[in-house]
Amino acid sequence: MGLGGAGYPERVAPSNPLLSDLDSLPFDRVEAVHVRPALDVLLDDARRRIDSIAAPGAPKTFDRTMAALDTATENLDMAVAIVRHLEAVATTAELRDAWNEAQPAVIQFYSSIPLNGQLWRAIKDFASTGEADALTGVRRRFLDKTIEGFRRHGADLSSKDKQALESIDVELANVTTRFAQNVLDATTAWEYVVPDPARLAGLPESAVAAARDSAASKGIEGWRFTLQQPSYVAVMTYLDDAATREVFYRVYNARAAEVNAALIPQILDLRRRKARLLGYADFSDFATADRMAASGEAAACFVDELRCRTEAAFQCENEALIEFRRSREPDATIEPWDVAYWAEKMRTALYEFDEEDLRPYFSLDNVVAGLFDLCSRIFGIRVTPAPGAAVWDEAVRHYQIHDASGALLAHFYADWFPRETKRGGAWMDSFVTGGPAADGFRPHAGFVCGNLTPPLPDRPSLLTHSEVETIFHEFGHLLHHCLSQVEIRSFAGTNVAWDFVELPSQIMENWCWERISLDLFARHYQTGQLIPDELFHKMIRARTFRAANAQMRQLGFATLDLALHRDSAGECSIIEAANRILAPFCPVPLPEGYAMVCAFTHLFADPVGYGAGYYSYKWAEVLDADAFTRFLNEGVFNSGTGMAFRNAILEKGNSQEPADLFRLFMGRDPNPSALLARLGLN
Repeated sequence: MGLGGAGYPERVAPSNPLLSDLDSLPFDRVEAVHVRPALDVLLDDARRRIDSIAAPGAPKTFDRTMAALDTATENLDMAVAIVRHLEAVATTAELRDAWNEAQPAVIQFYSSIPLNGQLWRAIKDFASTGEADALTGVRRRFLDKTIEGFRRHGADLSSKDKQALESIDVELANVTTRFAQNVLDATTAWEYVVPDPARLAGLPESAVAAARDSAASKGIEGWRFTLQQPSYVAVMTYLDDAATREVFYRVYNARAAEVNAALIPQILDLRRRKARLLGYADFSDFATADRMAASGEAAACFVDELRCRTEAAFQCENEALIEFRRSREPDATIEPWDVAYWAEKMRTALYEFDEEDLRPYFSLDNVVAGLFDLCSRIFGIRVTPAPGAAVWDEAVRHYQIHDASGALLAHFYADWFPRETKRGGAWMDSFVTGGPAADGFRPHAGFVCGNLTPPLPDRPSLLTHSEVETIFHEFGHLLHHCLSQVEIRSFAGTNVAWDFVELPSQIMENWCWERISLDLFARHYQTGQLIPDELFHKMIRARTFRAANAQMRQLGFATLDLALHRDSAGECSIIEAANRILAPFCPVPLPEGYAMVCAFTHLFADPVGYGAGYYSYKWAEVLDADAFTRFLNEGVFNSGTGMAFRNAILEKGNSQEPADLFRLFMGRDPNPSALLARLGLN
């Protein structure tokens, strides 16, 4: 790309890494003062590129119109990706303010592209040429999808409505950014210090050691717990003291409630107005129009069908849990903060299995090395450390991916541990989307982030099995990006239908359950021994324990999401509406003050995000469970099957319809029975 200052003011380029050194991804040198000046320059550059394409006298060829449109915002995209990334993983008050100040102009520009009348005319003029008529493959699809996308995003609106749409998009970006920042602030602001070790009864030694180390890092006596996932999950699953569990539960599920309860109706209203302005009945229809589901109603029917096939098992599981609880204490009840605790007790009793028994076998370094080995065996790639790259935190690691031929396919960063300056959850995103180049294919660049159990002074990072699944999941997304071989940048990698994007990530989780693949990395961090057969078989027997509850939880979130975006949530407060919708999917009644929706970042931390798209997790789970049956039949290390998946799914991006890509790999349409069988619900 080589921005290097070409065409940029001398007073800006040499000193601003977002202009002078984007190719090196200068995470260690970007400061808040760089953000607005750089984005202003890059916005002007992108506008000039768009204007050049749209100029009445400009040649109407694929290269000068469509290919130029595909790359017109590339420099801006990369700078925005870097700034947004840093604000998510290494935020400061100054960086947050700088991004909040710069974001409206950025959003307004992106929103304006399909509303640019001259550009729209140029695209239609090219579409009427003989060259356009002769297009095939991904180029034909790019033209057709661009025309469809421009219309879907308002190209045919009146000038007045275009202005209204731009205003909505800017406000949506502002409000959703505030939502995300409020959740981060509420999460990092809270801590719970236990001075008396007697109050730690029930916690595994790993959680106690982590809490002691956390307290020491703050100069505090005792044991410090937070709302970050490794700390919170340990308390809710193992701590004997129900009163303390209640404190954690209530605080966690009321994060940012006071401020975000007012923002959610604004977000929903803005999305509703946008959808109707664009001719859709509601936001769910707008969001799903270019996805496999195709409509909000179809997505809702899919979710409802799975709910119907899960409810009976869900009720049986919950009755069994209360019976187990009462076998220990007659007439006892189960409160929401008791569910995870007593479920773990019940699992231990039924299967003599405690997930903590697995933790010593899952050191982070071994898991990552085993994952890379697995991908080498089945996908024909080689992943190697590449130290020396600029990073945003000393714990971040940098790697390269080479093909079997030795060609560099991509490089990426891995940031696995929680920090107070980093948002919660786990995710993957991209910095550079490669494409055809004179010497082959320009490498991609991306990253994976998590909030996993950190190392302690006397031991490495030791993970739970679910954290191992998280690593495999996010790396599946990364492979989708890094192995892409699509010549159209905007159709490459993870730029696919939202309800297809989770297939490459979720299918990777399956290898976390196969003995042959676990043996690549699951070794005791002290002895080097493999997981004992007895422990492995206990893990497998316990796999479907309360599977109906896990499924109903996801279906509840999907139902809530679709209800809010299909205007069927009712007229009560957003918290009341959300809790009423979620109630049938919860194992016990929700308590007063429950406000999980106010921290539901999947739905409300982005202008679109998973809004009207949370169903995608289950939709793609149907695809992944079915697709993995081919590996089970042909061998989970079968390189031929792996390369078929790479060629049909990982390399293809959005170059074909997702249903066609699935058929290309499986030879047929998906069968939902595979998912139900995997969950023990068929």
